[in-house]
Amino acid sequence: MWAGRAPGIVTSDGARPAIPSGTSAGDVTAGRATVWSRTDRPARMVVEYATTDSFGEARRVVGPAALEETGFTARVELTDLPAGQRIAYRVLFQDLRDLKTWSQPAAGRFRTPAANASDIVLAWSADTVGQGWGINPHWGGLRLYETMRHAQPDVFIHVGDTIYADQTIKPEVTLDDGTMWRNLVTPAKSKVAETLDEFRGNHLYNLMDENVRRFNAEVAQIVLWDDHEVHDNWYPTEVLENDSRYQVKSVALLAARAKRAFFEHHPIRPGCEDAERVYRAYRYGPAVEVFALDMRTYRGANSPNRQPALGPDSAILGAAQVEWLKERLAASTATWKVVASDMPLGLVVRDGPADFEAVANADDGAPLGREMEIAGLLRHLKQRRVRNVVWVTGDVHYCAAHHYDPARARFTEFDPFWEFVAGPLHAGTFGPNVLDATFGPEVRFVGIPSGMKPNRPPSAGLQFFGTLKLDGRTRTLTVRLHDLTGKALFSLELPPQGV
Repeated sequence: MWAGRAPGIVTSDGARPAIPSGTSAGDVTAGRATVWSRTDRPARMVVEYATTDSFGEARRVVGPAALEETGFTARVELTDLPAGQRIAYRVLFQDLRDLKTWSQPAAGRFRTPAANASDIVLAWSADTVGQGWGINPHWGGLRLYETMRHAQPDVFIHVGDTIYADQTIKPEVTLDDGTMWRNLVTPAKSKVAETLDEFRGNHLYNLMDENVRRFNAEVAQIVLWDDHEVHDNWYPTEVLENDSRYQVKSVALLAARAKRAFFEHHPIRPGCEDAERVYRAYRYGPAVEVFALDMRTYRGANSPNRQPALGPDSAILGAAQVEWLKERLAASTATWKVVASDMPLGLVVRDGPADFEAVANADDGAPLGREMEIAGLLRHLKQRRVRNVVWVTGDVHYCAAHHYDPARARFTEFDPFWEFVAGPLHAGTFGPNVLDATFGPEVRFVGIPSGMKPNRPPSAGLQFFGTLKLDGRTRTLTVRLHDLTGKALFSLELPPQGV
């Protein structure tokens, strides 16, 4: 039974706690969801929620205090949610200096997974405010978020580069046609992030955009991280000896601060055994399960990537995450297993002239280096007869569809599968990258023109997101890649196998 009533709220706006960054919900699964928000002073977070916009018979959860130690952010976990329902919620903050003073409510909504098979739409993309392309109010801000909101996904998967902590924003950038791109600029975006507050400031910069806040309030999220949350192409043992922009040279220290800020500013449910574990899985009804990966925390150093044996130096997921993924995929009874990865499997992504940043090593031969972890995973899925696995990813700043087939591969112990790439959300457009032949990938679609000049601005229109639409009756998965206007550039129907 729903129970509770709204608190009394003082009428003087100047006395109220503010909620400048809006609210968001994430990591939604059967009966549970995490709600996030932020205020401007020491205050206690309270969430009221109901199945109607009128908030009749609403329930209330009294959450934690938002204090300086968390940048005045807080999260509340909602439990015992009804299945297949649209949940309306509102966040309030109670001023801890004056308990009679409350904020205005910040409203949001999300849908819980149905108990039976039903239509579901997942969206994904990557790369927000990169390559110096910030919030330009004259252009309409971070417009792709508004386009995605109109697509009405049930879940959005941000597959990494949620911020660009290592890249600054200039007030003006001259475009190729001589016109000016004008950015909003804040102190946090005027230097590379090194302190905890500077990393926080990068997240808060994105939340200044009304498109982002509106999207966050309406679409539940699953959020990953990649490199630019810390530093371009980073790995845990890296030392920034030759980067004069940084006084803090230890990437391990930067990453610790960055990860704390990352968790503070997203609706991520803390893991029971590891409160800072990024990789996790959530079931969205009987037909879809999402497996969110972390290719940063456990990787070895970027290298020529041709180690002949598995070990810490050749890791990209790390042994523990690989075993978790093998077990969870094999145990999943969902029709479709969506693996959300911050980096693609077959695209060659370099870190300098000799080293590699992603999985592929550009030698087209048998698996070596980081490819060995992926080979072991793919072999396991074939042996356990795990069907209907699709990969969604970003990182490379364009959209594409890749089909992997052992008939074309150097390593053949796997079943064919698809990988779909989308992004950027609001960053420079690049590509396309070369494919490594080890796992037999083939380009079936690429969404950028040939011979394109690199680092195209958002105003060029080459910003992309993808959607996965499940038909609850047939369990067919329709994959689409969309541009800035929402137009579907590519569409593919995938019928379920072995069902």
